[in-house]
Amino acid sequence: MLIGLPQLDAMVAAYMLPFFRTAAMLMVAPLFGARLIPARVRVLLALGLAAIITPLAPTTTAVTHHAELMILQEIVIGVTMGFVVQMVFDAVIIGSQTIAMSMGLGFAMLVDPHRGVNVPILSQFFIILTTLMFLALNGHIILIEVLVQSFHTLPAGASVVSQNTLWTVISWGTQMFAGAVLIALPAVVALLIVNVAYGVISRAAPTLNLFAVGFPTTVLLGFVVLQYSFPVTLSSLTSLLEAAFQTVANLH
Repeated sequence: MLIGLPQLDAMVAAYMLPFFRTAAMLMVAPLFGARLIPARVRVLLALGLAAIITPLAPTTTAVTHHAELMILQEIVIGVTMGFVVQMVFDAVIIGSQTIAMSMGLGFAMLVDPHRGVNVPILSQFFIILTTLMFLALNGHIILIEVLVQSFHTLPAGASVVSQNTLWTVISWGTQMFAGAVLIALPAVVALLIVNVAYGVISRAAPTLNLFAVGFPTTVLLGFVVLQYSFPVTLSSLTSLLEAAFQTVANLH
Protein backbone atom coordinates (compact mmCIF):
# COMPACT_ATOMS: atom_id res chain seq x y z
CA MET A 1 0.00 0.00 0.00
CA LEU A 2 1.46 3.31 -1.12
CA ILE A 3 0.92 6.38 0.98
CA GLY A 4 1.16 9.70 -0.78
CA LEU A 5 1.98 13.09 0.63
CA PRO A 6 -1.69 14.12 1.12
CA GLN A 7 -2.44 10.90 3.02
CA LEU A 8 0.69 11.39 5.14
CA ASP A 9 -0.32 14.98 5.92
CA ALA A 10 -3.75 13.81 7.03
CA MET A 11 -2.29 11.08 9.27
CA VAL A 12 0.16 13.48 10.89
CA ALA A 13 -2.50 16.18 11.37
CA ALA A 14 -4.92 13.69 12.88
CA TYR A 15 -2.63 13.21 15.88
CA MET A 16 -0.42 16.30 15.83
CA LEU A 17 -3.03 19.01 16.33
CA PRO A 18 -4.90 17.20 19.16
CA PHE A 19 -1.54 16.55 20.80
CA PHE A 20 -0.63 20.24 20.88
CA ARG A 21 -4.02 21.21 22.33
CA THR A 22 -3.81 18.49 24.97
CA ALA A 23 -0.19 19.29 25.87
CA ALA A 24 -0.96 23.02 26.17
CA MET A 25 -3.87 22.35 28.52
CA LEU A 26 -1.83 19.97 30.69
CA MET A 27 0.96 22.54 30.89
CA VAL A 28 -1.34 25.16 32.48
CA ALA A 29 -4.12 23.18 34.17
CA PRO A 30 -3.96 22.64 37.94
CA LEU A 31 -2.55 19.36 39.23
CA PHE A 32 -1.32 18.33 35.77
CA GLY A 33 0.86 21.41 35.40
CA ALA A 34 2.51 21.19 38.82
CA ARG A 35 6.27 21.59 38.92
CA LEU A 36 6.47 18.28 40.79
CA ILE A 37 5.36 16.46 37.63
CA PRO A 38 8.30 16.08 35.21
CA ALA A 39 7.90 17.47 31.69
CA ARG A 40 8.46 14.00 30.22
CA VAL A 41 5.51 12.65 32.18
CA ARG A 42 3.27 15.46 30.87
CA VAL A 43 4.44 14.79 27.30
CA LEU A 44 3.75 11.07 27.62
CA LEU A 45 0.34 11.80 29.15
CA ALA A 46 -0.45 14.21 26.30
CA LEU A 47 0.59 11.60 23.73
CA GLY A 48 -1.60 8.98 25.38
CA LEU A 49 -4.62 11.28 25.61
CA ALA A 50 -4.14 12.42 22.00
CA ALA A 51 -4.07 8.80 20.84
CA ILE A 52 -7.35 8.15 22.67
CA ILE A 53 -9.06 11.42 21.73
CA THR A 54 -8.20 11.47 18.01
CA PRO A 55 -10.50 8.55 17.00
CA LEU A 56 -13.34 10.18 18.98
CA ALA A 57 -12.83 13.65 17.48
CA PRO A 58 -14.19 14.87 14.12
CA THR A 59 -11.99 14.54 11.07
CA THR A 60 -9.02 16.84 11.40
CA THR A 61 -8.18 19.31 8.67
CA ALA A 62 -5.01 18.38 6.79
CA VAL A 63 -1.90 20.35 7.63
CA THR A 64 -1.25 23.03 5.00
CA HIS A 65 1.57 25.47 4.50
CA HIS A 66 0.03 27.42 7.40
CA ALA A 67 0.91 24.59 9.82
CA GLU A 68 2.58 26.97 12.29
CA LEU A 69 -0.61 29.04 12.54
CA MET A 70 -2.75 25.94 13.04
CA ILE A 71 -0.46 24.68 15.80
CA LEU A 72 -0.51 28.11 17.45
CA GLN A 73 -4.32 28.09 17.42
CA GLU A 74 -4.39 24.69 19.14
CA ILE A 75 -1.90 25.87 21.76
CA VAL A 76 -4.00 28.98 22.44
CA ILE A 77 -7.16 26.88 22.86
CA GLY A 78 -5.44 24.43 25.22
CA VAL A 79 -3.82 27.16 27.32
CA THR A 80 -7.17 28.99 27.55
CA MET A 81 -8.93 25.89 28.87
CA GLY A 82 -6.32 25.20 31.51
CA PHE A 83 -5.97 28.87 32.46
CA VAL A 84 -9.67 29.22 33.32
CA VAL A 85 -9.50 26.38 35.85
CA GLN A 86 -6.14 27.54 37.17
CA MET A 87 -7.64 30.92 38.06
CA VAL A 88 -9.74 29.17 40.72
CA PHE A 89 -6.51 28.27 42.51
CA ASP A 90 -5.30 31.84 42.03
CA ALA A 91 -8.48 33.07 43.69
CA VAL A 92 -7.76 30.80 46.65
CA ILE A 93 -4.20 32.16 46.92
CA ILE A 94 -5.39 35.78 46.85
CA GLY A 95 -8.11 35.16 49.42
CA SER A 96 -5.88 33.19 51.78
CA GLN A 97 -3.11 35.80 51.52
CA THR A 98 -5.62 38.44 52.60
CA ILE A 99 -6.62 36.33 55.59
CA ALA A 100 -2.98 35.70 56.49
CA MET A 101 -2.20 39.41 56.42
CA SER A 102 -5.20 40.14 58.65
CA MET A 103 -4.11 37.46 61.13
CA GLY A 104 -0.51 38.63 61.19
CA LEU A 105 0.81 35.48 59.48
CA GLY A 106 1.85 37.19 56.27
CA PHE A 107 5.52 36.79 57.21
CA ALA A 108 5.25 32.98 57.57
CA MET A 109 6.19 31.80 54.07
CA LEU A 110 6.53 28.39 52.43
CA VAL A 111 7.58 27.29 48.96
CA ASP A 112 4.57 26.26 46.91
CA PRO A 113 5.53 22.93 45.26
CA HIS A 114 2.91 23.54 42.57
CA ARG A 115 4.65 26.65 41.20
CA GLY A 116 7.92 26.91 43.06
CA VAL A 117 7.23 30.37 44.51
CA ASN A 118 6.92 31.59 48.10
CA VAL A 119 3.38 31.86 49.47
CA PRO A 120 2.09 32.35 53.03
CA ILE A 121 1.74 29.15 55.01
CA LEU A 122 -2.02 29.71 55.20
CA SER A 123 -2.16 29.92 51.39
CA GLN A 124 -0.36 26.58 51.18
CA PHE A 125 -3.00 25.05 53.46
CA PHE A 126 -5.80 26.42 51.26
CA ILE A 127 -4.05 25.18 48.10
CA ILE A 128 -3.93 21.66 49.56
CA LEU A 129 -7.60 21.97 50.53
CA THR A 130 -8.55 23.16 47.03
CA THR A 131 -6.55 20.34 45.43
CA LEU A 132 -8.39 17.78 47.56
CA MET A 133 -11.70 19.39 46.59
CA PHE A 134 -10.63 19.28 42.94
CA LEU A 135 -9.92 15.55 43.19
CA ALA A 136 -13.05 14.84 45.27
CA LEU A 137 -15.21 16.45 42.59
CA ASN A 138 -13.41 14.38 39.91
CA GLY A 139 -12.08 17.62 38.48
CA HIS A 140 -9.24 15.87 36.66
CA ILE A 141 -11.72 13.56 34.93
CA ILE A 142 -14.13 16.38 34.13
CA LEU A 143 -11.27 18.42 32.67
CA ILE A 144 -10.32 15.57 30.31
CA GLU A 145 -13.98 15.10 29.39
CA VAL A 146 -14.31 18.79 28.58
CA LEU A 147 -11.14 18.52 26.49
CA VAL A 148 -12.70 15.73 24.45
CA GLN A 149 -15.89 17.74 23.95
CA SER A 150 -13.87 20.75 22.83
CA PHE A 151 -12.86 18.92 19.65
CA HIS A 152 -16.54 18.89 18.67
CA THR A 153 -17.22 22.54 19.45
CA LEU A 154 -13.77 23.70 18.29
CA PRO A 155 -12.57 21.19 15.66
CA ALA A 156 -8.82 20.83 15.46
CA GLY A 157 -7.25 22.78 12.60
CA ALA A 158 -10.51 24.41 11.57
CA SER A 159 -11.23 26.62 14.57
CA VAL A 160 -10.08 30.10 15.38
CA VAL A 161 -10.43 31.52 18.87
CA SER A 162 -13.24 34.01 18.46
CA GLN A 163 -13.49 37.41 20.04
CA ASN A 164 -16.35 36.18 22.21
CA THR A 165 -14.14 33.38 23.55
CA LEU A 166 -11.38 35.80 24.48
CA TRP A 167 -13.88 38.12 26.10
CA THR A 168 -15.30 35.20 28.09
CA VAL A 169 -11.85 34.38 29.45
CA ILE A 170 -11.18 38.04 30.29
CA SER A 171 -14.55 38.32 32.03
CA TRP A 172 -13.80 35.17 34.00
CA GLY A 173 -10.92 37.08 35.58
CA THR A 174 -13.50 39.05 37.54
CA GLN A 175 -14.70 35.78 39.05
CA MET A 176 -11.21 35.20 40.39
CA PHE A 177 -11.35 38.38 42.47
CA ALA A 178 -14.99 37.75 43.43
CA GLY A 179 -14.07 34.25 44.59
CA ALA A 180 -11.14 35.61 46.60
CA VAL A 181 -13.49 38.03 48.33
CA LEU A 182 -15.96 35.23 49.15
CA ILE A 183 -13.19 33.12 50.66
CA ALA A 184 -11.60 35.92 52.69
CA LEU A 185 -14.71 37.89 53.70
CA PRO A 186 -15.81 35.95 56.84
CA ALA A 187 -12.37 35.93 58.44
CA VAL A 188 -11.43 39.47 57.38
CA VAL A 189 -14.66 40.96 58.76
CA ALA A 190 -14.29 39.11 62.07
CA LEU A 191 -10.65 40.16 62.44
CA LEU A 192 -11.55 43.73 61.51
CA ILE A 193 -13.98 43.84 64.43
CA VAL A 194 -11.22 42.51 66.70
CA ASN A 195 -8.78 45.18 65.52
CA VAL A 196 -11.38 47.90 66.04
CA ALA A 197 -11.89 46.61 69.58
CA TYR A 198 -8.15 46.76 70.21
CA GLY A 199 -8.14 50.34 68.89
CA VAL A 200 -10.81 51.32 71.38
CA ILE A 201 -8.88 49.63 74.21
CA SER A 202 -5.67 51.42 73.21
CA ARG A 203 -7.46 54.76 73.47
CA ALA A 204 -8.94 53.86 76.84
CA ALA A 205 -5.68 52.44 78.25
CA PRO A 206 -2.68 53.96 76.41
CA THR A 207 -0.16 52.33 78.75
CA LEU A 208 -1.35 48.81 77.90
CA ASN A 209 1.06 46.89 75.66
CA LEU A 210 -1.44 45.80 73.02
CA PHE A 211 1.22 44.36 70.74
CA ALA A 212 2.17 41.71 73.28
CA VAL A 213 -1.49 40.91 73.99
CA GLY A 214 -3.17 41.64 70.69
CA PHE A 215 -0.89 39.76 68.30
CA PRO A 216 -1.29 36.25 69.78
CA THR A 217 -4.97 36.92 70.40
CA THR A 218 -5.50 37.93 66.78
CA VAL A 219 -3.75 34.79 65.53
CA LEU A 220 -5.80 32.58 67.86
CA LEU A 221 -9.10 34.22 66.96
CA GLY A 222 -8.14 33.97 63.28
CA PHE A 223 -7.84 30.19 63.51
CA VAL A 224 -11.14 29.99 65.40
CA VAL A 225 -12.87 32.03 62.69
CA LEU A 226 -11.33 29.83 59.98
CA GLN A 227 -12.62 26.71 61.72
CA TYR A 228 -16.19 27.98 61.81
CA SER A 229 -16.04 29.46 58.30
CA PHE A 230 -14.88 26.23 56.62
CA PRO A 231 -18.41 25.22 55.50
CA VAL A 232 -18.81 28.55 53.71
CA THR A 233 -15.30 28.27 52.25
CA LEU A 234 -15.90 24.76 50.92
CA SER A 235 -19.19 25.86 49.38
CA SER A 236 -17.45 28.79 47.67
CA LEU A 237 -14.70 26.52 46.34
CA THR A 238 -17.24 24.07 44.96
CA SER A 239 -19.16 26.86 43.23
CA LEU A 240 -15.96 28.30 41.74
CA LEU A 241 -14.83 24.94 40.37
CA GLU A 242 -18.24 24.18 38.88
CA ALA A 243 -18.38 27.64 37.28
CA ALA A 244 -14.88 27.14 35.84
CA PHE A 245 -15.81 23.81 34.26
CA GLN A 246 -18.99 25.34 32.84
CA THR A 247 -17.01 28.24 31.38
CA VAL A 248 -14.51 25.87 29.74
CA ALA A 249 -17.34 23.75 28.33
CA ASN A 250 -18.99 26.84 26.81
CA LEU A 251 -15.89 27.99 24.92
CA HIS A 252 -16.62 28.12 21.21
